Amino acid sequence: MTKPVFLDDAYLRDGEALVVGHTPEGGVILDQSIFYATGGGQPGDSGMMMWNGNHLPIATCVKVKGREDTQLALVLAEPAQLPPVGTQVSLSLDWERRHSHMRVHTALHLLSVVISLPVSGGSISVGKGRLDFDMPEAPEDKDALEASLNGLIELDYVVSEGWISEEELRANPTLVKTMSVQPPMGSGRVRLVRIGDDTRQIDLQPCGGTHVARTSEIGRVRLGKVEKKGKLNRRVYLHLDD
Repeated sequence: MTKPVFLDDAYLRDGEALVVGHTPEGGVILDQSIFYATGGGQPGDSGMMMWNGNHLPIATCVKVKGREDTQLALVLAEPAQLPPVGTQVSLSLDWERRHSHMRVHTALHLLSVVISLPVSGGSISVGKGRLDFDMPEAPEDKDALEASLNGLIELDYVVSEGWISEEELRANPTLVKTMSVQPPMGSGRVRLVRIGDDTRQIDLQPCGGTHVARTSEIGRVRLGKVEKKGKLNRRVYLHLDD
């Protein structure tokens, strides 16, 4: 299994890894990765892979199902000669893109706080994101929701991670806000992302994505369109306002 280093430290911009395999499509499988792999509505990271004077641009990172576990593979931006298995490579993230994803992802967690309804889907991109809510009627006052959201951001809550067992999660199903996407199961434990502390906890939910360390790092946001996507579903767009 590829060690997902980004779960331990989302702020690592550079790192080292060992090539342990190749995919039939030309991806490079690593023993560990600072690159986040596409999942949970968050895109995989892009950047650069270097070894022995070679520099290959990386378009994204994806999960690859192995016989016994899940590995992460870097996808090249264009076809090229791959580093052989056993090669030590250096990795460098497109940090501005990753950091934007971190800010948006954390802001979407807070959006699920100010709109306290079940979430049926979501997506993250550079500078913007959206959540789909089980929302029969459109919000009466979008400006008030935006003000509440920015108020939470400005309070500068700590964002932290922890782990619980799968059994504990099954015993506490209300932790899962997303109706359409369930947290990864099978490893025996599930990662929780917490906003706030013991004095005042704002949000706690299973999540495998990358986030900023404090809510103030998100900066101001604005709410965009609210689209009707079905009888009971509405899509709310969020934008970083900088």
